[in-house]
Amino acid sequence: MKSPEFITCYGTGVNARTQCAHYHSERDIIAIKFKCCDTFYACIQCHNEAVAHAPVVWSKTERQTEAILCGNCHSTLRIADYFAADNACPVCQAAFNPGCANHYPLYFEM
Repeated sequence: MKSPEFITCYGTGVNARTQCAHYHSERDIIAIKFKCCDTFYACIQCHNEAVAHAPVVWSKTERQTEAILCGNCHSTLRIADYFAADNACPVCQAAFNPGCANHYPLYFEM
């Protein structure tokens, strides 16, 4: 986990908590760095609206990569730490949306 620094999160209607036009509940506060463009987007729809290439998933061997951004405290998390976090930021304890697990295959090799 890396301490907070300013990281830009891209997407449609993204606010300071990384919520976007597609996902904006109180718990939709993570952004994912896309391997294909080394850029944080609020969600896959935001990525697909912004770029003209298909997303590339993070492989199982890349679980130590800091690719998750907490929209509450702006810490970056390793993929493995995010998976182990039990739907809360391990740094600030802000609640993450448990429904995000349904989308893991869009971002990560499972």
